[in-house]
Order: sequence, then C-alpha cells, then structure tokens
Amino acid sequence: MSPPLHARIVVVVGPTASGKSALAAELGRRLPGEVINADSVQVYRHFDIGSGKPSAAERGACPHHLLDIKDPLDPLDAAAWAELAQPVIAEVHARGHVPIVCGGTFLWVRALLFGLAAAPKGDEGLRAEHRALAREQGATALHARLAKVDPASAARLHENDIVRVSRALEVYELSGTPLSELQAAHGFRTPRYDATLIQLDWPRDVYDARVAARTRTMLECGFVDEVRNLVLGGYGSARAMATVGYRQVAQALVDGRADSPELSSEIVRATRVFARRQRTWLRDEAVQGIDPDALSDAGQLDRLASELRARLTR
Repeated sequence: MSPPLHARIVVVVGPTASGKSALAAELGRRLPGEVINADSVQVYRHFDIGSGKPSAAERGACPHHLLDIKDPLDPLDAAAWAELAQPVIAEVHARGHVPIVCGGTFLWVRALLFGLAAAPKGDEGLRAEHRALAREQGATALHARLAKVDPASAARLHENDIVRVSRALEVYELSGTPLSELQAAHGFRTPRYDATLIQLDWPRDVYDARVAARTRTMLECGFVDEVRNLVLGGYGSARAMATVGYRQVAQALVDGRADSPELSSEIVRATRVFARRQRTWLRDEAVQGIDPDALSDAGQLDRLASELRARLTR
C-alpha cells in the first residue's frame, strides 16, 4: 500500500532520554493516533532496557508498530526501515488515525521524510574488513581512512560511530564517489510527507539530570544482565551492541568491571555526546518545541492534541 502523496503525519523527535515515547503515547491516546517506531535499536527483539523501549502502559495507550520486528543479527538500514514504515503509515491513515513517527534515529526519519541519496547496496565483505580494521587498529584508523577519500563525511561523523563511518567508506569504495557528494546532489529537501516535527524542549541542566536518572534506573532494572544474556545468546556481534549504553556495558563485562560505579558515569558521558550530535541534526529542521511540563499536565496535552488535530485536518 503506497502512502498518499504528502500525507500528514506527526513526528516526535529529540535526543535520547527526552521523553519521546511518553509524549507519543499520550498524543496517540488523544488524537487518536498510532505510533510508528523510528529507533534503530528498538526494532530488535531482546534489546529492551538499554534501548528505552516504550513501557507496557505506553504501548497500551495506543497501537504501536515496528517494535521487536527483527532478530538482533538481522540487518536493517534506513532505506529498508522506510520501506517498512510507508505501508504502516498508509494503513494508519486508512483507519482514520494519525500516524505518529517516534524515534531518535534521525537518518531513519530523514529517509522517511525525504528519501535517501542513490548509493550502492551494502557489501558484507567490505563491512567485515572495516570491522576488522577497527578491532585491530582502533576506530581512529577506520575514520582516518574515510578522511582521505571523503573528508566532508569524516568531519560530520564521530570516529566511534563505526557503522556510519564504515558505510560512508563503503560507498566510496564501491562507487568511487564520496557519500557527501551523493548527499549534496540529493539535497534532502523534497518532502514525501507533510510532517509536523515536535520535541520536548528541556533546559540543558534538567536534561542532563534526566540522562543520569535514566541511566541509574536502567542499571537498577537489570541492564547489565540484559547485555550479558545477549552475549551468551550469541548476539555480541549484533549491530545494536555497538550503540550507546550497550557498548559501554559490553566492554565493562569484558573488563570484569560491570559492578563498578564508574559504569554509570561512562554511559552518561557517552549519552551526552550522542545527544549533542542529535541536537545538531535538529538545528537543521523545523521542529516545534513543546513545554516539557506537558508530560505531567493533562490540560496541556489536551491542548497540544487539539492544535495538532486542527493543523492536520485543515
């Protein structure tokens, strides 16, 4: 089922730990709407605590889609996810509900809203070679190789973002054209949906406190055991294991310091670095800031839902 041209959708964005899932669920209850997951870790089964999957209460508030749809070793990139999301959006529209895309994987959101630049399909042989280089010589070596052939992409990507560094390098090695040139030619400015982007606009100090509190809660709820079980289950090489939080816990298990109080601080630092990159992406988008007090104020949520409903139906 193809999406209607310029179909109207709501997209809840924002950095990790900003309350996206809670806001999306409350809007889904009120509009009414249905949530389409756009988080590249929440699509995987068994990656639960560290990915901040919606709670049972949040899932009960309205239908949720594209959660727990993949085995951890199955690949799923932005283009493939967008192909999955489009018919779901069309089906939600057909039911007379509002599609609410929710997630912090902004490449996926961009792929849905604007499509992706034409690029060669992935090559597992090259990716294995890149992983080996990063493992043997460090992520810096892989990043340096990219910088030689695509300095613009290297400047945009953090050296520890091995998956995306590898993809940018892979594109050049397969096509001879830097990914940055392909993306510049594409422009990412022709919208496929009439999207209203919103985010909870936390003061920086309050947001930092939320990150620290969420990290403590995840560890108290068994995050270390979740990662240990994933490794024992054969998922140590899963792509999601390289994401923020999972990477730090997995390394702590290898080092025998999973009980160290420093682990929480390491996750918090990594999350804040990741959040800065997320906020950089958001600066380039027309995102409506929402008073974070709305999360605990039914009246504000009702007004927000009414405003969105009027905007989506005019």
